Amino acid sequence: MLREAPVPAKKYMTWVAVAFVAFYVINQPDGAAQSVESAANGLASAAGSIATFVNALA
Repeated sequence: MLREAPVPAKKYMTWVAVAFVAFYVINQPDGAAQSVESAANGLASAAGSIATFVNALA
């Protein structure tokens, strides 16, 4: 029986994601900057909520 070698799909998907991000940043730098800013604001909000929760426990 001849078996085919497994395809490293995770590796290919990573490169596709990197290429998509690079394409997006090159073609729409303002949109990319807004996306990063929105993500940072979301993380800051989540961190603030966790800090409030931990302080309420004390």
